[in-house]
Amino acid sequence: MAKQNTVLIKLLSTADTGFFYVKKKNPKKTTEKLSFRKYDPVVRKHVEFKEAKIK
Repeated sequence: MAKQNTVLIKLLSTADTGFFYVKKKNPKKTTEKLSFRKYDPVVRKHVEFKEAKIK
């Protein structure tokens, strides 16, 4: 069986609410850190989400 080449990463809110999304990433293709503008329901706004490791 082939080894899976995607890893799960956590997209953590920069509004310091502790809210996060989980996304798959292929580290061989995408070497830089991901960042997206997504909705944070705690502050009820679109904010920047940056990549962090899942513990």
